[in-house]
Amino acid sequence: MARVVSEQTMDVRVEFNHFCMQESDEDFVPVPYPDGEESPGRFLTVYEGRIDVASGGHTHVAVLTARVWDGEPAADSGDSWEAQGQAELFSETGELSFIVAGGPQLTTLDLGAAARRWAVRVRSAGRQEVALLAREGVAHGVERYLMDFWPVDE
Repeated sequence: MARVVSEQTMDVRVEFNHFCMQESDEDFVPVPYPDGEESPGRFLTVYEGRIDVASGGHTHVAVLTARVWDGEPAADSGDSWEAQGQAELFSETGELSFIVAGGPQLTTLDLGAAARRWAVRVRSAGRQEVALLAREGVAHGVERYLMDFWPVDE
């Protein structure tokens, strides 16, 4: 049974209904955010060294909890999640940065191991509510994300 190695909760800015998490060393990200093909309707869009995440609201601050596991965690029932997706990401440094159109955010995520491929399961709630609230102002903490990372055997 997999166990949680680390857990981090942070605020993540969202701009233009998106944010991205990417390898912290931009030299390992061939297509920098926000460049790349548009993928309307997709929750996660995967690039080399980067994953773009579509949000429910235009401009706001979401709360993100990231858990790093030593193996694949059990699947969640998903009843309370409005969006879910899974992807893989190779991290050369073992650290991910969060980026919006306005630039990098101060928050980083330490995965605990460099030069490794990671699976990530992303879930989100509060999307419908933040879509409405973000029309009137900058909502804070309405949309929530849970990201589970675990190493992929290669």
